[in-house]
Amino acid sequence: MEKLDLTKAYKAYYTATHQPELIDIPAASFLSITGTGDPSGQQYAEKLQALYSVAYAVKFAFKALDKDFTVAKLEGLWSFDENKYAHLSMTEASVKVPRSEWNYRTMIRMPEFVTAEQVDIAIQLVLNKKQILLVREITLFQMTEGKSVQMLHTGPFANEPETLQIMMEFIQLHGLKKNGLHHEIYLSDFRKTAPEKLRTILREPVK
Repeated sequence: MEKLDLTKAYKAYYTATHQPELIDIPAASFLSITGTGDPSGQQYAEKLQALYSVAYAVKFAFKALDKDFTVAKLEGLWSFDENKYAHLSMTEASVKVPRSEWNYRTMIRMPEFVTAEQVDIAIQLVLNKKQILLVREITLFQMTEGKSVQMLHTGPFANEPETLQIMMEFIQLHGLKKNGLHHEIYLSDFRKTAPEKLRTILREPVK
């Protein structure tokens, strides 16, 4: 049986251009782990390790059933205390909110046939084999993002405010308002790719 590649099966979901565009995102399921703090810190790295460990455990379980799939791109939902920082715009927040105060939900999309029960089995397997205790925090997360503005950002994460500014102007021009969490899809592996070559989809749910 041919291996399922989610980036090809859901090409529109994993594709963006260097111009802002309004799209509609259907429901999907993700392996997910949450946290708060600097994404360059040790805690985030350990949660990432836990997430990938379970993702591959799920993959190998289905491979044995002749339903193999490619582990999808890493994604993240990012938020902060909007009451505390209500005076900041979308662009300003990415620069002025301390990295230690950012909340994140790190995610990897799963095929539609993966169930919560199968994820629980994979979590227990990783726990038994590798003793990675953080896998206990992983869940199968359902998300329906709906109407969103997105744009492809090329380059370092530190330069994202430039892209976010363009997106914010597009949102204002079309009379839209934010309606969800800032979403990033990492088309490049930031652990192995030079900062100037990073490709990241930035997505903002709107209404």
